[in-house]
Amino acid sequence: MTVTQEISLFPLHTVLLPGGLLPLRIFEPRYMDLVSRCLRSGEPFGVVFIQTGNETGSAVDIAPVGTSARIVDFQPLTDGLLGLLCRGERRFRVCSRRAQPDGLNCAAVDWLSEAAPEPLEPAFQPLAQMVREAFASLTNSQRFIEPHYEDAGWVSHRLAEMMPLEPALLQRLLELDQPSARLRVLVPLIEAQGTLES
Repeated sequence: MTVTQEISLFPLHTVLLPGGLLPLRIFEPRYMDLVSRCLRSGEPFGVVFIQTGNETGSAVDIAPVGTSARIVDFQPLTDGLLGLLCRGERRFRVCSRRAQPDGLNCAAVDWLSEAAPEPLEPAFQPLAQMVREAFASLTNSQRFIEPHYEDAGWVSHRLAEMMPLEPALLQRLLELDQPSARLRVLVPLIEAQGTLES
């Protein structure tokens, strides 16, 4: 059964994948209010990719599918801005959208069903090792990520984040329901590149 819920949106020129980390620098009043509310209530907000428009405007054209984000760490920055670290959680599809008087976008969304964890096919096993090696070099952010090296969905998302992909392609990968379909898109790109960038 589909459940529609209204959430606040944070449109960006980037794509957040489930399980991924997103650092943000907050300075606009509408987003300071959003962050304050989320920190008090523990509620998530939605990150959506801007297809046309800019991040400081309220009238933007956004992708139909986004990812909910939860704040996992925050600190004031030396330039007076607020630094956030957010973690992606669930995918959603935007049903309708409205702008508040302060310019904050809100949307009625349907939460998308996620594929159950599935093991990597034998042909994809080397990809898990690539992700494991890349994560071995992480330090501070490691504590905010729970590894699932045997799950094709988690591995496919982390591979997509590590590669120098255009946001439009990341958005396409986000919208794919099956992990194996994402991996089939990524493998030729990995082979062409020869190595992953962490």
